[in-house]
Amino acid sequence: MQAPVALSSRPDLPFKFIGGDPSLDLVNTVDWTPRGLENERLTEYDRLTRWAEAAGLVSGREAGRLRRAGEARPAEAQAAYDLARWLRWVLQRTYASLAAGKRPGAPLDEFNELLADALRWLRIAPMPPKRGAPSKVAEWAWHSREDNLGSLLWPVLWSAATLLTSEEARQIRVCAGPDCGWMYIDRSRNRLRRWCQMETCGTLEKSRRRRERGHGEADG
Repeated sequence: MQAPVALSSRPDLPFKFIGGDPSLDLVNTVDWTPRGLENERLTEYDRLTRWAEAAGLVSGREAGRLRRAGEARPAEAQAAYDLARWLRWVLQRTYASLAAGKRPGAPLDEFNELLADALRWLRIAPMPPKRGAPSKVAEWAWHSREDNLGSLLWPVLWSAATLLTSEEARQIRVCAGPDCGWMYIDRSRNRLRRWCQMETCGTLEKSRRRRERGHGEADG
């Protein structure tokens, strides 16, 4: 269980949430270039907790508690961080296969192993009644989440499983930017979205085309 190591780290770069699903946003915490992984944003467990908080997977209070626990238990924090990078690698290969119209194969088997481990902690928990209004009797909840430093990944696995079993799995796309590799669900009306973000990769492509036209005119 070993994910590729990024060629460069950029903990100063902000996290972006453009994938349409937390599992895709986890893939998008590094750039997937032809040279390898670059601009790693998840550089340590602390950064992982901040990503999970920004993604809405844990509350600010939970994220702070996990950071303090990670400082007190550095070996467990490192294991949870390594697991996050492995999950990201599994998801990237699974989604890339789907985006290319192929069957995921081995990556899906690896995903199912991770999912099975996370689902051991999923429970049906009773909900307190709401005064004056009907409410659900119970809800899904993660058991012993406060004791496991890797628990912030459980909602990512659940979300990925939900996406993979939905019709939107056929709408997973890879950005057309040559040095990007970020992924997203194409929810555009005509299903022709090409870029993770128009203001980044889309703009770079437009600039490249202008330069090529300019060189062509100069050569002519």
